[in-house]
Parts: sequence; structure tokens; C-alpha cells
Amino acid sequence: MSDLPSNNSPRRAGSLPPLAVLQHVVDVHCHPAESEVSSASMDKLHIKICAMATRDIDQSKVAELATNYPDKVIPGFGRHPWWTHLISLKSPPPPKEEHYTSLFLLSSSAPDPTHVSALCRLLEGLPDPVPLQYILSNLRENLMEFPGAMLGEVGLDRSARVPFPASATSSYPRGLSPFTIPIEHQREILEQQLDLAIELKRNVSIHSVQAQQTTLEVFRKMKDKWNEKWDAISADLHSCGVSAETWKRIEKDHPNVFLSLSTGINCRSSAHIGLISTCSPNRILVESDIHRIDLCTERTWDMVKIVASVKGWRVEDSWDYDQGSEVQVEWGVVRRLEENWNLFPRGDHFSKKIARKKRSRKGKGSSVKPAYEQGMTESTEHLNNIVESVEESV
Repeated sequence: MSDLPSNNSPRRAGSLPPLAVLQHVVDVHCHPAESEVSSASMDKLHIKICAMATRDIDQSKVAELATNYPDKVIPGFGRHPWWTHLISLKSPPPPKEEHYTSLFLLSSSAPDPTHVSALCRLLEGLPDPVPLQYILSNLRENLMEFPGAMLGEVGLDRSARVPFPASATSSYPRGLSPFTIPIEHQREILEQQLDLAIELKRNVSIHSVQAQQTTLEVFRKMKDKWNEKWDAISADLHSCGVSAETWKRIEKDHPNVFLSLSTGINCRSSAHIGLISTCSPNRILVESDIHRIDLCTERTWDMVKIVASVKGWRVEDSWDYDQGSEVQVEWGVVRRLEENWNLFPRGDHFSKKIARKKRSRKGKGSSVKPAYEQGMTESTEHLNNIVESVEESV
């Protein structure tokens, strides 16, 4: 989720590239449903955006944006880890006090009195918990209604503290409570959302903060559980904060996982430079992670230029590429990122080893193919060739 201040003002339009270049840029993660979106601001939007939902109140807003602007908005539906305390794993859910007490106090045999007091404040404004099965049913409906929709934003966060709800009757300032949501609770909700995404073959935008190891465990579990169906979808670690060494392991073990970066989150430290340097050229995407639609373009373009600088790719000042041309060393940053985006929604990221076995069997004239190969299209074979070409040319 975006946490940039809302008073950021748009930059001068002159800092952006020509429209012929800009229209090939994709902001793979933003949150316009968290703010008012005017028709004027959408008319001025010349890039494509992936609009993420996070909680109950913005699922319908994302759907409305995607309905009104289908050529500009790719919707994402799902429950963000910051709001998973509102979800019960039981159906029917227990009473409100029992549910929240089990999350925030029962891990301690002698709870801190200040925590007991804080829980009482929370209970004043928190709603009754919603069963996970209802959440999944609603998620399925949204994903089915929008065939191109993603699962997102979902994930894990060990650091975020639960906010005190705003209440018209409370004299307390809103602020943050001392509570974080148990990672086991978050993980169960994430895994069931991922199961649905894999079943429906939908791509995913994943939040992971101070949860590298648990995120890797979830990836391994999905791969073991679903086998090639896991590789058939794409997963983006948005505003990716893993270490460069961790990213190397992810790239090796999961050919379907990409990373995307934002200036608001990743540029708070210099670690993003090593991450960009380490990331394979065909696995990197860019995003704004911002809630103001009038800032999405500028913030995404800033990240495009940073990627270009670190990777040593030129920044296009015109668009002179032939339609369907093969990957070239001379390609600029926008063309490369556009090709990465083309790979992302199509999925089917079968490993090179599998692809080589497939070609070997074809060369031997074998007429028997495993089930997953029978589902691979000619376009998927072409994409595998593109990936290999990128890796060999850089």
C-alpha cells in the first residue's frame, strides 16, 4: 500500500517523455481507489495502471474504475495483510471480543495492562469479523467478472501495527495500537487467496515486509502443492524489499516471480541499486505505489529512469521499434520493461530445463506429451525463446 503524503504535487509535464514513448509504460501497482478519482485526471492518464484493492471498502471502487476505463485500468482484487485482523478463519466467526482477543492477547499468559486497555479501545470501533469463506467467495466473483484481473494486493507484513479505528464517539486520537497481526493468521489468508488465484490462473501482486523467510516458505509450498500450475501464473513482489541474495534464490527457484520497484518505498535506501543490478533483465517491472492518479505517471517514470541508469539502458526519446521485433541489445529501457510486462500477464513460465526436454522429445518424434505441455500454446513457446534471448544478449 502507498504511504506517500497526499500533498505531493505533480511535476512539470516537460520532465516526461513524448506521448509515443509514454503510452508504452505500465504502472504495475498503485492505489487510486484510496482517493477520489476525477474523470479529468483519468482523461489525462496516458499510461496503463494496475489498480489494487486492499480491504472491503475499495473492492467495488476498483471494479468501477476497471469498468469505466478498461483500456487504462487492470484491476486487482484481494485483502491486504494490514486488514487481515478483520477476517476470521472460522465459519461462523466467534463473537467480536473473542476473535480480537485471540489475535492480540491470548499469546501471553499475563497480558500487559496497557495492551488490555488498548484492546478495549480497539473493540469500540472494530467491526464484527468476517469469515474467510465469505472473503474468498467475493474474491472469486470479482475475478470471474473481470477475466484480466489480478489478485492483489495480498501478502505478509510483520511490522505494521493495527490502527485505532476512527470513531465519532471516541475522544481518543486515532493513532496506532501496540498490536501486530500474527503472521500465522496472515499466512493462512494469503495461502487461501493464492490457491484461488492459481485455480483461476490469475497473476498476483504480493506485499512482503520483514517477512522474507515466510514469503519464501509460501512460494515453496505453492510450488510443491500446485507443481506446474504455480509456474503458469506470474507473481510480482511489489516495492520489493528483499535482499539481493534472497532475490537470486527466488529467481533460481521460481521462474514465475518478478519484482517491481517504486521511488516512494525503495529509494529510501541505496539497497534498491544492488537489487536492480542483481535482477535479471527480464524479471523487473516498475510502479508508483501511490494513491493519487495524477501522480502515477510521474512516479512511475522516475523509477523507469532509475532502472535505466543502474542497468545501463538508454532512455528512449522516440518510438521507432518494429511491431513484433525480436529482443535486441539496442532496446531502450521502456521497450525492455514493456516486454517484461507482456511476459507477466501471459504467465506459463516453464523453466528452461522443461523447455529443453520438450524440444528434445519433439526432435525424437515422440507423440506422447505430459498434461502441462498439451496446454502450452505456440505463444508460450515464443515467450520462452524471448526470455532466453534476453538473458543471452545482456
